[in-house]
Amino acid sequence: MLSQAIFKDSETGELRMKLTAAGALLLLSLAGCEWQQDAGINGVLAWDRVELIADLNEPIVHIEAREGQRLRAGDLILQQEDRLVRARLDEAAAVLVQARGRLAELRRGPRSERIEVARARLAGAEAEAENAVSELRRIEALQRQRLTSVEAVDRARTRASSTQAQLRMSRAQLDELLHGSTPEELVQGEAQVQQAEARLAQLQVTLERLRLQAPRNAVLDELPFELGERPPVGKVVAVLLAGEAPYARVYVPEPLRARLQTGSRARIQVDGIASPFDGQIRYISAAASFTPFNSLTERDRSRLSYLAEVELNGAGVDVLPGGLPVQVSFEGLGL
Repeated sequence: MLSQAIFKDSETGELRMKLTAAGALLLLSLAGCEWQQDAGINGVLAWDRVELIADLNEPIVHIEAREGQRLRAGDLILQQEDRLVRARLDEAAAVLVQARGRLAELRRGPRSERIEVARARLAGAEAEAENAVSELRRIEALQRQRLTSVEAVDRARTRASSTQAQLRMSRAQLDELLHGSTPEELVQGEAQVQQAEARLAQLQVTLERLRLQAPRNAVLDELPFELGERPPVGKVVAVLLAGEAPYARVYVPEPLRARLQTGSRARIQVDGIASPFDGQIRYISAAASFTPFNSLTERDRSRLSYLAEVELNGAGVDVLPGGLPVQVSFEGLGL
């Protein structure tokens, strides 16, 4: 009996030790999930990335800038072949001149010379029609006397009908010139001018895009294509790191979010540089970047993080490369 009691006491002791160890591990695990209040927030340096794409599959004929070069807004990066676009531009300009001339003619009305020509044409058609009718009467009289054939009468009638049709057409043309352009014709003429202008503007934009320029102040980071190559339409032909300096990208823990806002002061320690930089928040997200808020318990909310971008101030920030680790601390928060 004594040995059985000793054995049970031993089992109870081992169980207590196991429970104690498990509890310690659980506490350590929970402690590891909590954000360390006395530490800065880790992040990386980043630049605003701008990608320029090719609009046309034309060869690169000139490269002005090189990778690593700092550019100002409007600086030329490279030039693609533009002869085809310029030819289309000249064609569009000629079409526009033609459309504007036609519209001006419609608005002004016909010239007096054209009206005189139409009147002369009508007079000739009237004389031709009278002559054809007289000839038809003469042939019909001869046919009644059996002095000509029925076929001759048919030919005379056909000619008389044809001259009457020509007479009506000449009279209608003169009336059209005398009455001027209709409102519908003016609307059509204006629409043709607008269409030609839009086509010309479109080609001018296309021509400008063959001359690739920096849209803002930036550092040229990458040129994927070489001189003479044809970049496919839609492919990236230049990558820019925009802005005057990089910024620190960090994720703010949930306990700090309510005390930070745009403009909050910060100090940024960059790996490899002894002195920290001053800075301030330029952007901080209003929504959590990770687990949605409504799926967490109250205890787990501290694991939420909010993306923030922190500007750096001071000498030398403009030459800092992207990707360097940083540690950010904020004023008044004990960091």
